[in-house]
Amino acid sequence: MTKTNKIIYWISTCWLALGMVSTGMVQLLRVQSEGALSPPGVYGIKQLGYPVYLLTILGVWKLLGAVAVLIPKFPVLKEWAYAGFFFLTTGAIFSHIATDHPLAAMWPAAMLLVLTMISLYFRPASRRTAAVRA
Repeated sequence: MTKTNKIIYWISTCWLALGMVSTGMVQLLRVQSEGALSPPGVYGIKQLGYPVYLLTILGVWKLLGAVAVLIPKFPVLKEWAYAGFFFLTTGAIFSHIATDHPLAAMWPAAMLLVLTMISLYFRPASRRTAAVRA
């Protein structure tokens, strides 16, 4: 792995983890900000038509996933975390599309999806499963 690839991996992974931790905390604390472009708190989840208790589930998953992609070893756990982030962000994007929200409302989820894909692509061999390394 080249030095450039390592730098790309760590920058994208740290930004991904930061984004997941920050939005996960907003969801766990059930922030009540209003507006179509507000963080994914109570107002946002209600606008998408989901029950408020889903915030707790999503927040916990985001925090655990951020830890999983940052810690060394456990490549299978990392695969699950990346898959979870992929499903979470694409689900958020399509939820915004289904409820006719403006494109700007999808921007945070789209950025986290891009960071997920970049981090997944550039991860070092030590953070991949044996089947992917071969």
